[in-house]
Amino acid sequence: MNEPSIFTKIIQGDIPCHKVYEDEHTFAFMDIQPVQEGMVVLILKKQIDYFENVPTELIKPLFDAAQKITKALKKTFTNKKRIALKIEGLDVPHIHVVLYPINSGDEFRAMPDKSEPDHENLADLARKISANL
Repeated sequence: MNEPSIFTKIIQGDIPCHKVYEDEHTFAFMDIQPVQEGMVVLILKKQIDYFENVPTELIKPLFDAAQKITKALKKTFTNKKRIALKIEGLDVPHIHVVLYPINSGDEFRAMPDKSEPDHENLADLARKISANL
């Protein structure tokens, strides 16, 4: 990829975010247009457009981070039965995993919240989720 994705710009600090988690290979932050409250975007630090192109050695760190975040979300959102996990890459050419608390398939399939982000609430949620890691 020639141009850095919006996610790469977030990792580099060029675009602000509400960071939840970071390790050597991954970076996670609150989605500003969530499908459900508490939606976290988990990305590889290496910008890769398609899941099938992710090197094998990066699959484990990606899913290890997803599992850590899932456990933290379960502790944070005790009123939710499950944590949904989707691998995406349509709107941003940078493979990403989204995780969010749900109780039903309807919540999983809901449309993103397109209203103006509540950055105070997102910052608070990021702190709560991070504290449960």
